[in-house]
Amino acid sequence: MQLLRRLNAISFNMKYSVLIFLLLLLGCGIEEESKIEGTWQLVSAKTITKDSTFSTVSPNQEMIKIINKTHFSFLRHDLNKGKDSSAVYVAGGGRYVYKKGVYKEYLDYLNYREWEGKVFEFNAKINNDTLIITGVEKIEELGVDNKIIEVYKKL
Repeated sequence: MQLLRRLNAISFNMKYSVLIFLLLLLGCGIEEESKIEGTWQLVSAKTITKDSTFSTVSPNQEMIKIINKTHFSFLRHDLNKGKDSSAVYVAGGGRYVYKKGVYKEYLDYLNYREWEGKVFEFNAKINNDTLIITGVEKIEELGVDNKIIEVYKKL
């Protein structure tokens, strides 16, 4: 009878141990995925096409990307308030999924309307306050086929 009680106690403790372990494991994944949430400022960006590589960051512009639990948005503008030849304003956003280092954007809104409705899948790496996004932007009908490397700092 004592042996049966001990086996039941072990079984009971083991069940709870496994449950706690699984909850901790799930919690770690959720924590990693929530690290992408926040406001990020673009500090460097490269675009690589078939025959050239160029920086897409200008010293007279700034860009932020805002990511919450379900959506992202980005805003880019010139620092001269649109009053010279460097005038630019780009805004876009939509839904996203981030899981195990893969960041997938569903571009629902953009002031360059022909890009709307496109889906872009990137690799994303987060190291402390730095987010690095790499991947390909490809839109055949527009002739877009770029590899991008973007580096953001968390604000």
